[in-house]
Amino acid sequence: MKVPANLRDLPGPLARLLPRRADWTVARRSWGRDLVAGLIVAVVALPLALAFGVSSGLGAQAGLVTAVVAGALAAVFGGSNLQVSGPTGAMTVVLVPIVARYGADGVLLVGLLAGLILMAAAVLRVGRFAAFLPTPVIEGFTAGIAVVIALQQVPAALGVTGVHAEKVWRAAGEAAARFAAHPTLAAPIMAAGVAALMLIGGRRWPGVPFSLAGIAVATIVAEAAGLDLARIGALPAGLPAPSLGFVRLDAVTALLPSALAVAALAGLESLLCATVADAMSVGDKHDPDRELFGQGLANLAAPMLGGVPATAAIARTAVNVRAGARSRLAALIHAGVLAVIVLAAGGLVGSIPLAALAGVLLATTVRMVEVGSLAALARATRRDGAVLVLTFAITVAFDLITAVAVGVAVAIVLALRALARTARLHPVPLQDGDHTAQGRSLLEEHIVAYRLDGPLFFAAAHRFLLELSQIADVRVVILRMSRITTLDATGAGVLGDAVTRLEHRGILVLLSGIDPAHDQVLATLRIAEHLRRDGLLFPDTPAAIAHARAHLHDHSIGAETGTAPATASATPPTGQPGGRPPLTNAPQPMA
Repeated sequence: MKVPANLRDLPGPLARLLPRRADWTVARRSWGRDLVAGLIVAVVALPLALAFGVSSGLGAQAGLVTAVVAGALAAVFGGSNLQVSGPTGAMTVVLVPIVARYGADGVLLVGLLAGLILMAAAVLRVGRFAAFLPTPVIEGFTAGIAVVIALQQVPAALGVTGVHAEKVWRAAGEAAARFAAHPTLAAPIMAAGVAALMLIGGRRWPGVPFSLAGIAVATIVAEAAGLDLARIGALPAGLPAPSLGFVRLDAVTALLPSALAVAALAGLESLLCATVADAMSVGDKHDPDRELFGQGLANLAAPMLGGVPATAAIARTAVNVRAGARSRLAALIHAGVLAVIVLAAGGLVGSIPLAALAGVLLATTVRMVEVGSLAALARATRRDGAVLVLTFAITVAFDLITAVAVGVAVAIVLALRALARTARLHPVPLQDGDHTAQGRSLLEEHIVAYRLDGPLFFAAAHRFLLELSQIADVRVVILRMSRITTLDATGAGVLGDAVTRLEHRGILVLLSGIDPAHDQVLATLRIAEHLRRDGLLFPDTPAAIAHARAHLHDHSIGAETGTAPATASATPPTGQPGGRPPLTNAPQPMA
């Protein structure tokens, strides 16, 4: 296999996903701003990385390693110039059951598989489809994640250890029961104090890193007062050596669903975060497929070095943009500063009380939920409110991926139901000023025209068939099809069935104004081809009215003389369902 001499020699699908020289053009002009922004983001990211690492079950070092490795790789290979990646609360929610069941090795394998899935998605250009995710689903699982993270912090915030349960709400309930039996106030006061400092201080002075200040104060107070509180513990020296000896086919099969969940979450949250970064900046636009590729590399590397799967972090990205970042250099500097902390300040980090980290995450969950936005969304339509509440409830009660799958499925069903209701069958007046009074009376008595508005597809077809089948006391029905917006196979089939039902009752059916694309569907499926063969398809309604008039006139003369009319019969051909001719009949051009 020949190795390409440079990146331009790589295959197109891969070359478009790799870093470019233009990515760093802005950095050469704005390195001062990026340096300051990177330092500020690192200060904000440090307590969050520690907290999310502990919350995931793999420890504080895992969170720091993830912030360093994923932050650097996503900054270089990702599709956004301003995004900051690392451990997040949403990913923690997915990882907790994996750690509980499979341990650290399971997280490593899940991260590797998720990274490969994300890279494959990037090559297949899946990134652009994230824009179609319904807003109620996004807001619902975001609020649900906030509640789950808050429930995860209950044991640490109450100073209770050794609580294990499959569901976080059960663990929170058990911790609360044990605290009620033997209450100690040090941990709750510390957690509440740190959370209050972040929320109150952050509202008044948003540029101050109150999370780091709260942790520092809590640690100093705990050390000075000799409080008996659970601590992070000393971080191991250095990074663990990668080990893939446990990777087996059975393990891959067992963890593939979890890997799909992690990949879906990492891709979705990263693309949403990139969209937020674009909105906050001027002239910046992310590449969704490059972003998936960068997150894939980050999730391949971070678990191999002792970290957890990562994704872009909206809070850290927002801080980065507000601090004046202009290029990827800021996120890279953030990762470098955290690397120095991992290597040089492990002892100081180890003395941080877990209750202080719980306070940081409790404040973070409060900031995650926009109550006003949720209330407005719930009031927008009953459909949006139902999807929002359902996604939120399933996220809290079960898991995030189930919630997203169910939320999207319900949103699609409700949207199709609403779309189907826009399909209408309207009776329209027959206007023909050239007719005599007797002729107009004949038309009004025996001819009726209906205009089909909106989509005629599988979700609306049944109601359309019922309405059309109720037509009575007429001899000719004209179906005006020029306003049909969508026609699928099901809708075409129902149209054919409706024509057949009317014809079996002796009613002549004429079609007018068929869109060429819709006519192609009818011809391909051989729907009601006898109408095409007998010249009962018309380019416009006046032509159809003229034919109906002639048909009624011929029939009236035939009834008076006792002779059969020489016009098309309203009875469909025999031997074919739905009035369809034998398959040997070729479709004819529309008359």
